[in-house]
Amino acid sequence: MRFWSKALRITKALMPVVTMFLVIAAFHFTDLVLFKYYPVIVNFLFFVVFFSSTFQEKTIIQKFALAAEPDANSATLDYTRKLTYYWSVFMFVNFLIALATVFMSEKVWAVYNGFVSYIFVGVFFGIEYIVRLNFKRKNG
Repeated sequence: MRFWSKALRITKALMPVVTMFLVIAAFHFTDLVLFKYYPVIVNFLFFVVFFSSTFQEKTIIQKFALAAEPDANSATLDYTRKLTYYWSVFMFVNFLIALATVFMSEKVWAVYNGFVSYIFVGVFFGIEYIVRLNFKRKNG
């Protein structure tokens, strides 16, 4: 019984890696265009999560902020609500660009979705982090 338990744990641990290699192999060795829609779907889902939370009492970013600082003031809650709007717009633009690259060459698709979009996310987050530090310094 211990053998099967250990084998199951190892199999569970290896499944994400095996799945990743299968997806890469399927994309590389087939002409399935559907794989090009993966970044489109991911960006759209992130947009939906951020945007749909703007219709709730607390946005997703406000919930994260309140989890980190339960006694957050109203200025912080206003800032995080606005930040949710900014991330929504950013994710929607990223979704549109990813969708456009589906109809371009594979090289353009790979460069944007495998490199450039991550740079954009990192730069956007970096700018937001600097703004957040200034906001915290001004508003305690």
